[in-house]
Amino acid sequence: MSNNLLAGKRGIIFGALNEMSIAWKVAERAVEEGAKITLSNTPLAVRMGTTNELGGKLNAPIIPADATNVEDLKTVFEQSQELLDGKIDFVLHSIGMSPNVRKKRTYDDLDYGMLNTTLDVSAISFHKMIQAAKKLDAINEGGSILALSYIAAQRTMVGYNDMADAKSLLESIARSFGYIYGREKGVRINTISQSPTITTAGSGVKGMENLYDFAERMSPVGNASADDCANYCIVMFSDLTKKVTMQNLFHDGGFSSMGMSAAAMQQFIDGKK
Repeated sequence: MSNNLLAGKRGIIFGALNEMSIAWKVAERAVEEGAKITLSNTPLAVRMGTTNELGGKLNAPIIPADATNVEDLKTVFEQSQELLDGKIDFVLHSIGMSPNVRKKRTYDDLDYGMLNTTLDVSAISFHKMIQAAKKLDAINEGGSILALSYIAAQRTMVGYNDMADAKSLLESIARSFGYIYGREKGVRINTISQSPTITTAGSGVKGMENLYDFAERMSPVGNASADDCANYCIVMFSDLTKKVTMQNLFHDGGFSSMGMSAAAMQQFIDGKK
C-alpha cells in the first residue's frame, strides 16, 4: 500500500545485494512510495548478486562503485543527479563486512589489517559518502541520510566481533557529521539500530541464529523484520521526520530497553534442568 510519502523525491540506495537484503526491501518501498532511485554496490556484488534484476524491476539505474573509494562515490552522486534530473533527497548506507568474521578470527586474535578493512568498509565509507555528497552539494536542503547499525555498538554481543567497533564508529559519524550538515544545509543524518536480521551479511556472524532467537524471546513485540525496517526507513526519508537528526534510532521490538523477559528466563531455567 502506497501513501506517496516520497512522491517527487530522488534517492540513492547503497548495498542491495539480493532479496534478503534490507537495502533491497528499502529500494522496493521507496519506489512504491513514489521516489525515483539509483542503486549502487561494488562491481563484484553487481556481477555476482541479483542487483540487475532489482534495477530492471524498479527502473532504477545501477552505478557500480567501491564505497571505500572517494572518486567512485563522487561518480555515484554526479551520475545519480544526472539520471534522476536533480539533487538527491535521501541516501541509504547498508554496507558492512568483516574479514575477521569471515575468517573466524576471535576478538582477542584479530588481524589488524583485516580490522582496518572492517572499519573502512562498514563505517568510514559512511563518512566518505557524506563528505563526497557535501562537497558536491548533491543533497537537497532537508534531505535525509541513513545508515543501518546494531545494538552491539553499545553492548557486548557474543560473536559480533570487530563489527561492533565498526557500528560504534558508524553511529559517531552520524552524530558528528549530522551537526555540520544539519547546521549548514538542514540535512538529517541518523542511524537505525535494527533487530538481528537474517541477511547475507548477517548470516556470516557466528551464532547469528542464536542471537536472532534470543532477541525474539527478549523483545516484547518480537524482532523487527527486514520489511519492517524498510517501512521505518521510508518514514525517516519522508518529510514527516524533518526534525529528527543525529539520532541512533532503535528499531528492535523493544529489545534495547529489556533486561530479562519471561520467555528468556524460562529458556534459561529449562536449560538448567
